[in-house]
Order: sequence, then C-alpha cells, then structure tokens
Amino acid sequence: MEKVWQNVKDSLSRQIPSHIFKLWINPIFYSSAKEDKIVLGCPNFYIKKWVCENYRTLISDEIKNCVGKALNVSFEVPRKSDEDSDKMLPGTVPGRQLALPGVGTVNGRMLRRDYTFERFVVGNNSRFAYNAARALAGRTDKDKRDLEWNTLFLKSSPGMGKSHLSQAVGHQILRDFPGQRVYYITAEDFTREMVKSIKNDSFESFKRRYRENCDVLLLEEVHLLSGRKRTQLELSMTLDYLYDAGRKIIFSSCYTPGEIPKISTQLSSRLSQSVVSEIKPPDFKTRLRILKQKAGEKKIPVPMEVLEYLASELTENIRVLESGLVGVMSRACLLGVKIDLCLAESVVANLKANLRKITVDVIKSLVSKEFNVSIKDIESKSRKQSIVRARRIAIFLTRRHTDLPLSAIGERFNRYHATIIHSINIIEKELKLKGELFNQVQRLEEKLESGNF
Repeated sequence: MEKVWQNVKDSLSRQIPSHIFKLWINPIFYSSAKEDKIVLGCPNFYIKKWVCENYRTLISDEIKNCVGKALNVSFEVPRKSDEDSDKMLPGTVPGRQLALPGVGTVNGRMLRRDYTFERFVVGNNSRFAYNAARALAGRTDKDKRDLEWNTLFLKSSPGMGKSHLSQAVGHQILRDFPGQRVYYITAEDFTREMVKSIKNDSFESFKRRYRENCDVLLLEEVHLLSGRKRTQLELSMTLDYLYDAGRKIIFSSCYTPGEIPKISTQLSSRLSQSVVSEIKPPDFKTRLRILKQKAGEKKIPVPMEVLEYLASELTENIRVLESGLVGVMSRACLLGVKIDLCLAESVVANLKANLRKITVDVIKSLVSKEFNVSIKDIESKSRKQSIVRARRIAIFLTRRHTDLPLSAIGERFNRYHATIIHSINIIEKELKLKGELFNQVQRLEEKLESGNF
C-alpha cells in the first residue's frame, strides 16, 4: 500500500498547483492499512485539518482508481516519540496532567503540551521572567544554592506568554520530579471549587487538597479575586500553609499585586512576597524568532522577507503576530497562490485596518446601539443596572481591542483606575458562565473584528 500512496501522490502532483502540492500534499505519508482501510499520516493537525476539508474527496477518488475499489481513508497525526521535546510525562496520559491524590483532572486544568521551556522564545522582554521560572522549576527541597524564594508572580498584558511560562514550570517539574503533585488552576476555578465544597459540606476536604496534597500551585488570573472577600481569606490561609512547607507557587495576572482593586491587605501582602516579573512586548528580533519557530512547527516554508515584514509591521502583541502568519498561510492555500511579500502586505493591511478602526468612540457607539443607551449615559455616573452593564462591556472591549493604558481608559469613561479594573474583572467572570452576556460580547466582537460598525 505504500507504493499505492506514492502512485497517488504522483497523480495528484499533476492535478494540483505545485506550490499547493508542496505545502499540503507532499508532507503526507503512508502509515498503515488494514482490509478496506488506509491510514495516512500528517506531520501536524494544521495540515490534517486543511487536507480533510479541501482534498479528502480527491485523495479518496485517486486511491480508488489506483487499487480498483473504494477504501476508507483516514488521516492521523502520529504521537511523538519519547525522544521528542514534548514527550509524555511520567504520571500523565495524552493531553492530561498529573492529578493530586483523590482529585480528578476535572478540578485542575490540563497543561498545554506545547507550553514548554523549549518552545518559549526568549528575548530581552522576557529573559528575567524566563530565568526565574527555570530556576524555580529546577529547585529541589535540598537545593543549597542562594535561591531563597519559592514564589513567582508573572505580570503581562494578554498574549505575552505568562501562561506559557507558568505551564512550562509544571511540565519541567513533572518531567524531572515525577513524584511532585502539580495543580494548575485559575482564580475562578479556586473560587468555584470552594463554593461547591461549602454547599456539599466538604470544605475540610477542599482545604486539605490544597494545604496538604499540593507541592506546586500554578494559579492564573489572580486579579479575578477582586472583591471576593471569603475566597481571598481562604487563599491567604492556604498560601501560609504552602509558604511554610516550602512549596512552589506561580501566580500570573495582567496587573501587579498593588494594582488589583478590592483585594485584602492580607492577600496583597502574600502576593507581594513573590519575585514579581513583568513580560513586556517583544522587540523586532524576538518577534522574528517567534515567527520562524511557528512556521517551522507547521512545517510550512515561508520566505524570510515575508517573516521580516510581518515582524516589522505587527508589533501590537504576539497574538496579532501569529494571526498575521496564519493569515498569510491560509490565504495562500485558499487562493492557490504562493507566499510572497505582496500577499503578506495585503494580510497586514487588513489586520491594521481593523486595528486602526477600533477606537474608544467606535466601541462606545457600538455598545450604545446594542443596549439602547446613549453615549452620554455610558460616560455618566448613573448606577442604573442597564447602563452599568453597558458601561462595563464598553470598558472591557476598550481594554481588549485598543492599546490604551488603564489610566487613559479611565479618563475616557470618567472613572478611577481601580473602577476600570473592577469592571473588566466582572465581565471576565461573567463571560466564563457562557450565558447571555457571553453571546452579547461575542456579537459585538464579531462586528468590531469584521469592521461592521
């Protein structure tokens, strides 16, 4: 059957544009066959998805012509070998992390397999945070080096890599110290588990889970604890237990401990005991290295001049940078054209057009129409619930879709810095419930991103 697949590829090469064939078909290889089924291997899920959506029927027809009968064709991405950098870790199953004793992974989040130190691109913007995270991950209880701290606080704007570094610590510890009990959660998860334990009369079990059965705590989005007094108190006491036991803790947030509003002095003090490290936007060289790595992972050749152009033009954050690269790759495939500077310029133009169009005034106007409240009401001091809701959503969208600092957002909405953070936190919490507000925000974001405003 391997020969059959080679013949099919030869036939496809004469039917498909050469650049499309090289990008998508040529990397596919014969994997196995059984009775009326043939399995073809793909180097990654990106190629698998695209080929299944665009060329599955053509490939099936060519195989049928070659063997004289229809076969069930399936595409699979093979598991990585133990030698690969993202090999399975002791105590894990595919895509799952080591769980605490008596706690299913449903209570803790899964570590992303690609969020490892090896895949983190280090630049001047992140070197200190990276070195601190690696030092903490490699430290043992018997380590006598001058590393007196065991907690790290990672701060950055969304999309800068703080979650990547946090989870990389978890991967490294599970790889080097498989007996360690790692728990990766968000502040929202912690709150939800605590509330559930109180309702189910299992609060003591909840406390033991974190205080006695956790060696490494990776706690994301700690700013979501704003205003939650009971949760803050319980977390403060839990952190005391973990500190005294010398456990490793990594916090991450969009804000420093002192910037988080409505947080108790007790908890703020404990968060501030950490080594606070900010990850800033990457410079040109780092952006270029990120693009090279991402293109290499997808096994798609992208000309250097295209990568350099993207790195020089897309400076907002890493997510926009990656969106540009994916946009170039996708458009080349869908239009059947080669990846070149002209194509990259058109993709960047579209991205920048949308970014330029989205202003505070645009967001206020869009929210005003959506909720049938005036812009004057949104900017007012009114505490009417419908107006407060619209105002908070407008603030949230401004934070997400513009590069204005929090102080500037406060000025545009006539609000204090702490109120802006509080409004953003409330919307983030409600979005996790996937209710009516989630649909409203999603609808507004679709209009913003499409330029339909």
